[in-house]
Amino acid sequence: MNRRRFLRTATGLGTLAAVETAPWRNMAALARDVEDFVRGPVVPDHPLQQVSPHVWMIHSPDGFPTPENQGMMCNITGIDTARGIVVVDTGASVQIGEMAIRQLARTLKKPVVAVINTHYHGDHWLGNDAFTAAFGPDLPRYAHPGTIAAIRGVQGTLWRTLLEQWTNQATLGTRVVPPNRPLEHGAELAFGDVTLRIHHFGKVHTPYDLCVEVVEDHLTCVGDVAMDRRIANMDDGSYVGTFQAYAALEQNARSRIWLPGHGRPGPDVLAWNRELFAGIYDPCAAAIKAGQPLE
Repeated sequence: MNRRRFLRTATGLGTLAAVETAPWRNMAALARDVEDFVRGPVVPDHPLQQVSPHVWMIHSPDGFPTPENQGMMCNITGIDTARGIVVVDTGASVQIGEMAIRQLARTLKKPVVAVINTHYHGDHWLGNDAFTAAFGPDLPRYAHPGTIAAIRGVQGTLWRTLLEQWTNQATLGTRVVPPNRPLEHGAELAFGDVTLRIHHFGKVHTPYDLCVEVVEDHLTCVGDVAMDRRIANMDDGSYVGTFQAYAALEQNARSRIWLPGHGRPGPDVLAWNRELFAGIYDPCAAAIKAGQPLE
């Protein structure tokens, strides 16, 4: 029996014994104690790479969560400002967040002063747990108001559960820590020598995607609005909205580098994703127009 299974079994037996003697009013506290005790393994360090004068990233080589990668599937971005580090997307677990904190501290030697979550899919915000543990529960955690409501609703627990299942419980111990400050389209956050401009163009990957323009670096973190060499799950999104958002980003952000939530940053991320999506959407639209049956 491996250590994690032993701990789960031992904890479960202890819990059953406690259930028979503990008053029901203590059950919530008991569940929290069990959650604190049973925890997934440490995530190995992934290198921090510089992308532009102020922007650093921890690149995730994998597109989907597995037991082997422990849920490491989303790029984590650190923006180095005069006031401290702003992190865009915190990863899929408390363990991944802790790894990112180690790497940022080792290279940049500054505290994290804010977090921005681009949308409500859990690989982009479940790492908030680690950042609030390290920098305090009042750490500003920004997101679109719709994202905040979604995480406080069903999406929070849903995504925590899904990541545990997909990784064979490697993310155990992660708490749902929602964003706590709303951001709307056109907002600007000033951090001394760096200005972050926020873009929201309606329903794209989700209804509430935020893109974060690092004005001085001519770089925009696009979250999952666009990906590099990976097709996005569009269950919550819109192909038409995506095309419209790309045109709006190119007109308003005017960035030379697009940094996606999955894949490598570069000047052609939007163009590649537009071509991919057009190859999917345009034949489907033509088939519907021609009255062809769904099959």
